[in-house]
Amino acid sequence: QVQFEESGGGLVQPGGSLTLSCAASESIDPHWPAWWRQAAGKERELVARPFGVGMQPYYADSVKGRFIVAKDNAKDTFYLKMYRLTPEDTAVYYCNIFGQTGGWGQGTQVTVSS
Repeated sequence: QVQFEESGGGLVQPGGSLTLSCAASESIDPHWPAWWRQAAGKERELVARPFGVGMQPYYADSVKGRFIVAKDNAKDTFYLKMYRLTPEDTAVYYCNIFGQTGGWGQGTQVTVSS
């Protein structure tokens, strides 16, 4: 299974922005990983799922218009760009191939608080 590692989390004020990074243990080209998050005491939820070049990614209603998936081809690294963050975005964020049961990383904590 492909193993993933997330980074870039931290503490940010409401209304701020943050970019998370996702690296895979091997190339998953042409696929992109999906992004999930899990808030304390809640189930893991899917927030973004790319479908491929030229196709509109799926975004959860709670993040639509604020989160964007991206990729740096030179670095073979994937990103979740997050804007206008709110306290409700506080969670541990994960990336993984949609449908893969294993390969989960430790996640990266995002805390939105003043």
